[in-house]
Amino acid sequence: MRLTVWTYEGPPHVGAMRVAAAMEDIHFVLHAPQGDTYADLLFTMIERRPSRPPVTYTTFQARDLGSDTAEIFKRAVAQAYERHRPEALIVGASCTAELIQDDPGGLATALALPVPVIPLELPSYTRKECWGASETFYRVVSTMLGGQDRPQPRVRSDGEPATCNILGPTALGFRHRDDVAEVRRLLTLLGVGVNVIAPLGMRPSDARRLPQADFNIVLYPETADTTARWLERKFGQPPIRTVPIGVGATREFIVEVAGAAGVDPTPALEDGALRLPWWSRSVDSNYLTGKRVFVFGDATHAIAAARVAAEEMGFSVVGLGAYNREFAREVREAAARHGVEPLITDDYLEVERRIAELQPELVLGTQMERHVAKRLGIACAVISAPVHVQDFPAHAAPQMGYAGANVLFDSWVHPLAMGLEEHLLGMFRDDFEFNDAAGPSHLSGERTANVEAQATAAAAAPDDGPAHSHSAGPITWTGEAEKELRKIPFFVRGKARRNTEAYALAEGLTTISVETLYDAKAHYTR
Repeated sequence: MRLTVWTYEGPPHVGAMRVAAAMEDIHFVLHAPQGDTYADLLFTMIERRPSRPPVTYTTFQARDLGSDTAEIFKRAVAQAYERHRPEALIVGASCTAELIQDDPGGLATALALPVPVIPLELPSYTRKECWGASETFYRVVSTMLGGQDRPQPRVRSDGEPATCNILGPTALGFRHRDDVAEVRRLLTLLGVGVNVIAPLGMRPSDARRLPQADFNIVLYPETADTTARWLERKFGQPPIRTVPIGVGATREFIVEVAGAAGVDPTPALEDGALRLPWWSRSVDSNYLTGKRVFVFGDATHAIAAARVAAEEMGFSVVGLGAYNREFAREVREAAARHGVEPLITDDYLEVERRIAELQPELVLGTQMERHVAKRLGIACAVISAPVHVQDFPAHAAPQMGYAGANVLFDSWVHPLAMGLEEHLLGMFRDDFEFNDAAGPSHLSGERTANVEAQATAAAAAPDDGPAHSHSAGPITWTGEAEKELRKIPFFVRGKARRNTEAYALAEGLTTISVETLYDAKAHYTR
C-alpha cells in the first residue's frame, strides 16, 4: 500500500460496499476507524444516491486500541441487526482495522443471529476494489445457496420463454443501471425472460432463485466472472461471456443469447435504433479515419473500446492498458491484436507519461485520464470507472447494446469533430475572442497553467533562440519555430511536431528552425 493523490481502485472493502449498496435488504458491518467512513461520500456525492450505503462502521478511535476492540465490533453488529433487521449481514474489516487482527467473522457468528452472517476476508494489502466486489458477490451467492443441490433440468412447455440471470452490475459502476435497461430491452426483443439481476437490486433470498435460469449473462466480468464459474460448476448453467459494447459485439451477443435460448435472433438484429453504422458509411467519417487513440480503463471496457475504435470507427489504437491486474492476460492479448505495447499499471503518473509520449489525438479513459488529457490539450471521453459526478447523467446513457453504440458515437466522435471546427477558428486567429491563446473552445477554457505557461514562454522567447523542447530526445525548437508550429490547428499539431522531429533526427539536426519545419512539411507531402 502507498499513499497517493489519485487512485484507480480503492481497498477491497470499497468493492464490498459497491455490492452491498447495490443490493436490497442486506447490511454490511465494517470494522473500521473513524477516518474510513470516507467511503460513504463515493456513493452519496458521486453517484448521488438518495440514501447512505447500508453500512455500519465500528468507528473505533485511537484510545480504544488499548481496550477491547472486539467487544466494540460485537456491539456494533448486534445494534445494526436490531436497527435494520436485514435478510443477511456481511461483516469484514477495513485496511486499517485489518492490522489489529480481530476476527469479524468469528465474532459475528458467536452472536448466533437469526439471519445468515457472511464473513469476508479482504486482504487490503494485496488486493483492491474490483477483487473485493467479486469476492463479496461470490460469498453472498455461495452462502445463500449453500447446500442447495443442482435442480433437475428444466423442461419448458410450448411457448414458455427461456430465462437468464444478468450478473455483475453494482453500485458506483460506470453506466451499469443504463446498461442493464438496454440489455433487458434486447432480451425482450428476443423473447427471453430475466430471472434475477444480481447484485444490483437483488435481495439475499433472491440468490436462491439463481439456479432456476437457463443460463447466465456475465455483463461485467470484473464482478461476476468468479460467481458465474461457480454457478456453472455447481448448477450446470452456461455463461454468456460476450460483452455487448459496440455494434459487432452486440450482434454477437444477440446471436449467442438466441442460441442458448433456442429462439430466432432476427427481431433483435434488425433493431432500427442503431445509428452508428450510418455515420461509419458517411463522408464525414473519412475526416476522422486513422485518428490516433489511446485507451485505458478497467479491462472489460478498455478491451471493448479498443475494438470499437479500430473496427467500427476507423481509428488507430496507439496505446491500450488497464489498471486491474486480475485481467492482465486478456489485456495483453488484446494489445497484441492491435500491435501495441500493453500498459498494466495502477500508477496514473505512468499512464500520463505514456499519453505524453504517444501524443494521441483522442484519449478514451477514466476520470483520471480526463484530467490528464485536459492538461495536455487532448480530446477525451470517459469509458470506465473510476468516475465522477458527471458520469452519472440524469438521462439514460448506456455503453452496451444498440443504444450504447449510439452513445459511443456521440461521446467519442464529437470531441474530434469539434476539433475540425477549430480549423475555422484559426482563420480568425487575430480576433480578440478567437485568438490562439484562447485555446480550443470545446475544452471550455480548460487550458491549464502549464499550457498557458508554454504559450507565454514561446511568445517571449527570442525569435532565433532555442525554446523548451517538447520531445523526449535531444531535439530543441527555436522560439520562432514554436510560434510557427502554433499556427497549425491543434488537432494536427501533434502530428506535425512528430513528423518534424523525426525528419530532424533523420537529417542529423538537433535544433529545429522555421526552415526545418517547412523542409519537413515538403518532405512528407511529396
